[in-house]
Amino acid sequence: MCGIVGILSGTAKNLEYQIWSMLEAQHHRGPDDWGIWSDEICALGHRRLSIIDLSEAGRQPLSNEEGTCWVTFNGEIYNFQILRQELEGWGHGFRTQTDTEVIVHAYEQWGTACVERFRGMFAFGLWDQRRRRLFLARDRIGKKPLFYTQIGNSFLFASELQGLLANPLVPREVDFTAIDAYLSWGYIPAPKTAFRNVYKLPPAHRLTLEPTPSGFQIQVERYWSLTYLPKLPIGEEEAAEALREKLTEAVQLRLRSDVPLGAFLSGGIDSSIVVGLMAKLSHRPIKTFSIGFEEVNYNELAYARCVARQWDTDHHEFIVKPDIFPILPKLARHHGEPHADEASVPTLYLSQMTRAYVTVALNGDGGDENFAGYERYRGNQMADWIHRIPGGGQTLKLLTHILPDSPDPKSPLRRLQRFLTGIHPSITERYSRWVGYFSETQKDKLYKGDLRELLTKKRPEAWLESLFEEVKDLNPVEASMAVDVQSYLPFALLVKVDITSMANSLEVRSPFLDHEVMEFVAKLPSQMKLRGGTSKYLLKVAFKDLLPTEIPRRRKMGFGVPVGEWFRGPLRPWLPDTLLSKRSFIGECFKLQEVNRLLTQHLDRQVDHSLKLWNLLMLELWYQELLTR
Repeated sequence: MCGIVGILSGTAKNLEYQIWSMLEAQHHRGPDDWGIWSDEICALGHRRLSIIDLSEAGRQPLSNEEGTCWVTFNGEIYNFQILRQELEGWGHGFRTQTDTEVIVHAYEQWGTACVERFRGMFAFGLWDQRRRRLFLARDRIGKKPLFYTQIGNSFLFASELQGLLANPLVPREVDFTAIDAYLSWGYIPAPKTAFRNVYKLPPAHRLTLEPTPSGFQIQVERYWSLTYLPKLPIGEEEAAEALREKLTEAVQLRLRSDVPLGAFLSGGIDSSIVVGLMAKLSHRPIKTFSIGFEEVNYNELAYARCVARQWDTDHHEFIVKPDIFPILPKLARHHGEPHADEASVPTLYLSQMTRAYVTVALNGDGGDENFAGYERYRGNQMADWIHRIPGGGQTLKLLTHILPDSPDPKSPLRRLQRFLTGIHPSITERYSRWVGYFSETQKDKLYKGDLRELLTKKRPEAWLESLFEEVKDLNPVEASMAVDVQSYLPFALLVKVDITSMANSLEVRSPFLDHEVMEFVAKLPSQMKLRGGTSKYLLKVAFKDLLPTEIPRRRKMGFGVPVGEWFRGPLRPWLPDTLLSKRSFIGECFKLQEVNRLLTQHLDRQVDHSLKLWNLLMLELWYQELLTR
């Protein structure tokens, strides 16, 4: 796991000097070593976190035998040993034991189609001197990030926005259409970023660039997508056996490491299964790491301990306390653009604790998206049934005006309110209301006149509608799952994990996100994922022997954070100064009386606005960290 950078330029001088500043901004991603290579128009840089082949032979950038093809790589190719054997059969020679070298020879053998053979998480930049071609690629699910920009006749790429912005060529101009999307979803979907003319390479995409006399010829294309149809003609027993085999293999592949490894353990089904499989596949006790809160409704440590006891793990815990304001600017800086997942806070602490013991950790990410684990999937199923009943939707809509509001986001009343608020005939509208932060109406109230006029014709809902249009042949449950795989999963959840773990020089691996596991599960019958009111049905059947009896029966808690209470308590003195200053970014763009209304209602316990306020807080801190320094 590493940090990568690169520059391709027709006229720029001192490319290695520019690369160095970009590398240093990503030191945390690879503190063990660094390397730079350049020719007359291209320079590549690499910060190394040593995982496999710890010798100097693993230093990057790395080339083929002739030195005509160079790569800088971030991630892991889990099937590299199989690919290496195949490539050796084609006559390719290897000098190292790294997975990086496989990328170079796979490109020589199969061209840009090589990414379709890789099983893993990756982002890389490869310079082909013979063809004068720059080739960038990103893994199927979006585990590893990759940003790029073109400034005049220079093309730059990096693992993080911090890396790009360290180059003085890159202007820091806010893209307000991206900020509009952020207010809606809490993240900025690819290819946009918060900065104009700076882009994310989307997951499962490759980019080729060739210099021409008039500039650059750039092509971006998708090379993979997850399909749910046709369904496999398979029974429950056979499906459970096949799932067990595939997930066990995915875990085993991710145990390959030349440095110590462990596991994040939340006490939920997904991480508990991963820990159980690790324990069965390992010859020594697994190191497990869990995080909790003083607030009882958010604390899952008791369940994590239950799993740790069953497998006799070397278990470690950390309690997150509400004195978090000093770390929030650090979070904003590492993200590089506004990101509103409040679980970044505990994940940062969890990664920090874990890194004190190991360099690699496995987790349970992807279990919910594969097996219908989120409540919104069941909510979509119920909403679809209700709207099939004449007058059903109207009856429930009336209830939204009768039920009192609850300031407690964990209460059953609040969950019912959220369901009723989102119950709409359109699946796109339901999804928006359940996962969104600010609606279009709420944003209109928030924006000052000039900004509202600018954004009126460029609203983010069209993007979401296009995602649901792609999966219109699926039932409401699987349509929502498919959209999550293309939106929430790569742009919110995986960004959070990558940024917070790599800020602590920790590599995180996710067996449930193995693309072969995902392809198999996607084509299973829908009722094997959500059966009646039971989510993750087949997962619980296939791995019941690995789970303590308390785990499958418990209600899903999610990685929630008590920011609402923190805002009313220890963080209360900070909020007015940060959110209501006329000199702030928020004060410049938004109506402060509307921001003050949200804040007052929340502090007085009239309405829970914790997620909206967190969204605004991280937006302001991003601006302070990235655009005022």
